[in-house]
Amino acid sequence: MHIKVKLAYFENENDNSSFFPHSWLNYKKKRDDFEDMLEERRNSSDLRYALKCYTPVLYKGLTPCKVSELKQMVLQSDQLGYVITQVSKEKGVTSDEVTGEAAAILEEMAQRLQLSTVRFFAFTLSKVFKTLFRSICINEEGLQRLQQAIHNHPVVLLPSHRSYMDFLLMSYILYTYDLALPVIAAGMDFMGMKVVGEMLRMSGAFFIRRSFGGDKLYWAVFSEYVKIMLKNGYAPVEFFLEGTRSRTAKSLTPKLGLLNIVMDPFLKGEVFDISLVPVSISYERTLEEALYARELLGVPKPKESTSGLFKARKILSEDYGSIHVYFGQPVSVRSLAESRVNRSQFNLIPRHIPTRPSEEILSFVNDSAYRLVRAQEENMVLKPWVLLAFVLLQKQAAEEKQGTALDELTEQAVWLRDLSRQYGAFLHWPDHIPPSEVVSSSLSLHRGLVRISEGRAVVILSCASYRNQALNVFIRPALLASAIHTAASNRKQEIYNSFSFLRNMFSNEFILCPGATVQDFEEACYLLVKTGTLQINQQEVLITERGHRTLAFLTSVLDPFLQGYQVVCRFLCEQDGLTEKQFIPAVRKFIIKHLLTGSLLKCRLRYTEVLSSDLQKNALAALIRLGAVQKIKGYVGFTHLHVHNKVETTKLLFIYF
Repeated sequence: MHIKVKLAYFENENDNSSFFPHSWLNYKKKRDDFEDMLEERRNSSDLRYALKCYTPVLYKGLTPCKVSELKQMVLQSDQLGYVITQVSKEKGVTSDEVTGEAAAILEEMAQRLQLSTVRFFAFTLSKVFKTLFRSICINEEGLQRLQQAIHNHPVVLLPSHRSYMDFLLMSYILYTYDLALPVIAAGMDFMGMKVVGEMLRMSGAFFIRRSFGGDKLYWAVFSEYVKIMLKNGYAPVEFFLEGTRSRTAKSLTPKLGLLNIVMDPFLKGEVFDISLVPVSISYERTLEEALYARELLGVPKPKESTSGLFKARKILSEDYGSIHVYFGQPVSVRSLAESRVNRSQFNLIPRHIPTRPSEEILSFVNDSAYRLVRAQEENMVLKPWVLLAFVLLQKQAAEEKQGTALDELTEQAVWLRDLSRQYGAFLHWPDHIPPSEVVSSSLSLHRGLVRISEGRAVVILSCASYRNQALNVFIRPALLASAIHTAASNRKQEIYNSFSFLRNMFSNEFILCPGATVQDFEEACYLLVKTGTLQINQQEVLITERGHRTLAFLTSVLDPFLQGYQVVCRFLCEQDGLTEKQFIPAVRKFIIKHLLTGSLLKCRLRYTEVLSSDLQKNALAALIRLGAVQKIKGYVGFTHLHVHNKVETTKLLFIYF
């Protein structure tokens, strides 16, 4: 593929803002100010707060129906009735029996939101949050926008998901600011937590299976339940676009099932519009800090349980810094669909007959999901420790000696702070405090991950999950830097081809919108030209004298992932007849064996992230997509290698090491 590269304009133009899409110019973006919601809580009675008069603005001023009425509406809906008739014919049983089964599914699933339980959580969480956190900062302008959206249209809340605390925190904030409490999609894992599970149900959680398989009845009950709550303005619907908690702190590839469901009422003309509200939740220190560090090393996630919750009480003696919660601009589904979706297609089939979404709809929902996750990323607040984690891990990988001198760490962090700001990062760095004090305070807060010894900072437990929080800021420039590093010449077309390959390979690893390769390439070029790292003319990409430091940093951003993918390639080269189920345990055993013997690669394994099962799964998915690995279904789903493309892919990966 050849592209018309417009970057020749950079030679003579000082201002490129007219050429590049405005969304790229995040360094100019005006974001809302924050207010600490805990300040008032520290100065007033928690009991009075929990028992306050709660009068939220509702959708078009409607009075929400009762939980029992909501269930009846679902069971009496035309769509569910159609599916019940189908299932009864398929199974050879009566409609009443299938209706009973549907009622049981709904009973297991449904929330039972009760204000008394919400008040209990409000009181308890006030005590807990004031103990754990220094501040919980909210953009109040975002809440004002949300209040207006709730009044005008059905609302879907889409928070980022980095901690178990997320959905409790969301409800706590909305209760505090007198906004309508959401109904929240939660996994069945939480329902198994005995008393806690039922309390979550009574605070608005509805429970769904992790996968439905081919269960048409379950899917019909679930989709109707969500759509009826949404259409009738019962409450804002809240779910996590990523589908599960990100234990690496990177955004995960969005799951489309629920987003498809909540868009359906608009696409079928049942509501005028729906507002999607991306919410970015940023923790200075996550409660699961040590858990994430171990999971990055391949330790399995522990099962949620009430006993586990009580064992976690020791966290109450810890300091977890601050939280920033940013409520983004409500996104109109009507605006998203304009000129993208022909809604007349839904007039051809009765609405109550379930149909598979067309390719046009699937593409639209997928593109929307990526845009929403990227909106979450852009409003994530980065704390100084995120930059320190970057520096510490890169130093640890580059040097045999242990630790980084504090003055060197401070200088590197300040340099990275300035670069981050130029790239549009939403950085919370207190400029009124000397950098050395900012660094010292951050190291103290995260003393479980790093210790100070003889004036040097030494990493004692992986802090990769914190470094990963800033990857969205650097990923496009990092892909370009790696493309420049691996390309055989400095010709623009050759560098673009290398960029395109790397971007495709890492499309499961990072949020890279489908079909936006040229746009991402141009964005990366723009940022590196703007910061004086590159000069670009009609045919060539040239590195400036001061650009080498930036390029060296950006190239190292991808190193952990490149090395992880290389290890997976090496492992697959030595395997035969491996099943998908065997892949993760086998590759982990392979890595540990060679870590102990030091015989895996020509150079040492510098990054512990190679043990991450998430990275290994993403690497396998990339190799399958690139044609290097084929999935051939046998009795137990064998995965075989496609020799020619496998060799080419492995060869390219080895260039980096």
